[in-house]
Amino acid sequence: MTIADNKKAFFDYFIEDRFEAGIVLEGWEVKAIRDARVQIKEAYVTIKGDELYLFGAHISALPTASTHISPEAVRTRKLLLHRQEIDKLIGKVVRAGYTLVPLNLHYKGGRVKCEIGLAKGKKMHDKRATEKDRDGKREVAAAMKTHAR
Repeated sequence: MTIADNKKAFFDYFIEDRFEAGIVLEGWEVKAIRDARVQIKEAYVTIKGDELYLFGAHISALPTASTHISPEAVRTRKLLLHRQEIDKLIGKVVRAGYTLVPLNLHYKGGRVKCEIGLAKGKKMHDKRATEKDRDGKREVAAAMKTHAR
């Protein structure tokens, strides 16, 4: 079940490969995510040393959060992948000029997972073409809907 999608990633990037990663979260963050108080539109994945981190994901604390913790809405969260997957991703980013972007957050087996995409940036003309295709599909769907009546 999807919690949050990053629709902007598909507009700004060509997604070439996808990986599913676990996230290291605190208890209040899990509760907030279950309440759908998360946003990953501005988030991206960074490499520090030989580990991957989710940076810029915004998780708003619930108003009923404990008083003895100070929730930080935008903090760097570690992503959990197998070593060979991490090495492959780091190699692609460093050598081939790819970018890592979070695509969505979802549940799998009761745990919160982050799907990250290995992406190449789109040029402005590619973005315009994507928008043109989307508008064309929308017009065709509208015509089909009116024709069915």
